[in-house]
Amino acid sequence: MNTPQDRDKAHQMVERGARLVDVRTPQEFAAGHLDGAVNIPLQELPDRYQEIGPPGTPVVVYCAQGPRSSMAERFLRTQGFQDVHNLGGMSTW
Repeated sequence: MNTPQDRDKAHQMVERGARLVDVRTPQEFAAGHLDGAVNIPLQELPDRYQEIGPPGTPVVVYCAQGPRSSMAERFLRTQGFQDVHNLGGMSTW
């Protein structure tokens, strides 16, 4: 994870319209986030994942270091999202 290929794939997906989802806390998001990202904190994801769009929506998730985005990726896949890419930490971008 967090290889140049991961970064390139994330950039390509976002350029093609994937939703960029920041799963960090609102405080972390307010302190800085990637352009175009929507903030859905990991703990709120079970109640808010519908905001991303239908399960066919491509999604790129990220957090601060990678563990939360890994959990978000697994959760979204259980909800039927198939095109989910875990960027890992925001600094990978």
